[in-house]
Amino acid sequence: MATMISFVIPAHNEEAVLGATLQALLKAARTLAQEFEIIVVDDASTDRTGEIAQLAEARVLKVNLRQISAVRNAGASAARGDVLIFIDADTLVYEPTLRGALAALESGAVGGGARVKLEANAPRWAKIFTALIVMLFFRMRWAAGCFVFARRDVFERIGGFDQQYFLAEELFISKALKRHGKFIIVPDAVVTSARKFRTYTARDLLGALISLLRGGPGSWKSRDAAPWWYEARRE
Repeated sequence: MATMISFVIPAHNEEAVLGATLQALLKAARTLAQEFEIIVVDDASTDRTGEIAQLAEARVLKVNLRQISAVRNAGASAARGDVLIFIDADTLVYEPTLRGALAALESGAVGGGARVKLEANAPRWAKIFTALIVMLFFRMRWAAGCFVFARRDVFERIGGFDQQYFLAEELFISKALKRHGKFIIVPDAVVTSARKFRTYTARDLLGALISLLRGGPGSWKSRDAAPWWYEARRE
């Protein structure tokens, strides 16, 4: 079992959702009887993201990177734990999921992820779309970016998240970790925000997906490939 868990949360202007994420995480983590820390990597926020993190007694690391892979790696570099768990700022993680991740590591896994559900008030089409994506990820044993865990020693051995890419970094780290041992997707789901499905139409998101697939991984090395992520509309 890990001697310490480091939760790393990348955040850019997340004052609307970060408080609920931290509240759920603290409640879950405190049931584990395990030492832990929470690091919020405040990436060039202009709102109350850092203040909200401090109120929840999280450690705040301020950066100005605007690249999700680099922000995750910055948090990992500052972390003290020998288990790293990366959580998105709009994602609720509960005790069964954390216990499942730690049990996977205890059984010899080098890392993994979890199933993902959208919040209850998500549009119906969004739930169907997400279920299909989750099915694909589960079959391929890829971690969704909103919840990725890894042993720190293996994470460092593979060089962390690949900073060539501005998106889909979770796919590349899933593949890299699998080359070093067992990679487990735990059955208990995390619950993530449906805000993108409310601020973008189905046509917008389908068009973005088609564009990414047409461009291939080479196009993912530019921030311009994902304006819906880096310049996202806010509710």
